[in-house]
Amino acid sequence: MACTYDPTTNRGKVRLLIGDTSTTTCNFSDAEIDAFLTMSSSSILLAASYALESWASSLAEGLTSEKIGDYAYTKKSSDTMMALAKKFREEDASTPDLDWAEMDLTYGSGITVEED
Repeated sequence: MACTYDPTTNRGKVRLLIGDTSTTTCNFSDAEIDAFLTMSSSSILLAASYALESWASSLAEGLTSEKIGDYAYTKKSSDTMMALAKKFREEDASTPDLDWAEMDLTYGSGITVEED
């Protein structure tokens, strides 16, 4: 699967957050990372959350625990990914969107001509 890793791009930042930084074997193609960015309206944290949820769901299909005699093995990587995805979603939701809240102070108060 063709993938690039450049941490200065939004695609690279998503890869960095989800730990998909290898350029030889990647879990998501560049097109898939771009799709997550499109679905999230270019929010890097939300795109990373989508990617982690997708990755975790593919891991959940396999064996999660096994016990043979005294030997026990538990694979919790999908649980860890889902917890990290939840953290990214919460962080994205708590980041204020300042586009609508920015004040335009270029024209003064507009109350009286003397005060401006």
